[in-house]
Amino acid sequence: MKSKGSIMACLILFSFTITTFINTETISAFSNQVIQRGATGDDVVELQARLQYNGYYNGKIDGVYGWGTYWAVRNFQDQFGLKEVDGLVGAKTKQTLICKSKYYREYVMEQLNKGNTFTHYGKIPLKYQTKPSKAATQKARQQAEARQKQPAEKTTQQPKANANKQQNNTPAKARKQDAVAANMPGGFSNNDIRLLAQAVYGEARGEPYEGQVAIAAVILNRLNSPLFPNSVAGVIFEPLAFTAVADGQIYMQPNETAREAVLDAINGWDPSEEALYYFNPDTATSPWIWGRPQIKRIGKHIFCE
Repeated sequence: MKSKGSIMACLILFSFTITTFINTETISAFSNQVIQRGATGDDVVELQARLQYNGYYNGKIDGVYGWGTYWAVRNFQDQFGLKEVDGLVGAKTKQTLICKSKYYREYVMEQLNKGNTFTHYGKIPLKYQTKPSKAATQKARQQAEARQKQPAEKTTQQPKANANKQQNNTPAKARKQDAVAANMPGGFSNNDIRLLAQAVYGEARGEPYEGQVAIAAVILNRLNSPLFPNSVAGVIFEPLAFTAVADGQIYMQPNETAREAVLDAINGWDPSEEALYYFNPDTATSPWIWGRPQIKRIGKHIFCE
């Protein structure tokens, strides 16, 4: 049961919320209506966002007060010692929500207007909580594929005599390295494939082979997504992205199985079904990752959109 002093502090804060702005956060006091199951609109959007901020609501923020929102409200009311634990969002519940959460209204409304998939968890940077709509993702992928084709179309051929002359003047070792690079699948360099194998080994050694391919596929899916860096190293070493980087296991010597898993992923096998995230449910504590739409489980990992 929360102290009377804590509730009183909420009441005082509530009296200033209509006109108060803190950085990019807009604090809203809802409208005067009592929000209940079946309600729709901006009040419900704010309600869901505030509940999600503290991990009480893990569903989609869509402005529709359904059963998921109802039980989230009841859990919130019970946790903060409100007299009525009934799923009705009246003045006292609103006051406590405003005191105990934040609401980034501009961010939420922008994502809704664009049709993006997004979340609103606290302590997670907003830039990591949004995914473009399917239409935007498809357009970005088409543009990326078009860019990949252009260099090949524009490459000019040297006269055969000059090419032969250059080849004769090139050391044998350098020619061998060029041949290896040219034979790498998907245009990936030897260093890219080795780094991918290190990531797979560090993240998933001991997992079923399908699970190791899935980890490699997630990295490649991020590489093709506008949400992530556009290089293998950039994706893998992005801050907080992979446990193996954080604990140093990325620098372990990968085995041949990890390398084969990488090559299978590069050649088109994606057991993750286009996942961008994965986590170990036995160790994950972040409400944000638990809130991601789940695709499937392979071994110890759950793969998510």
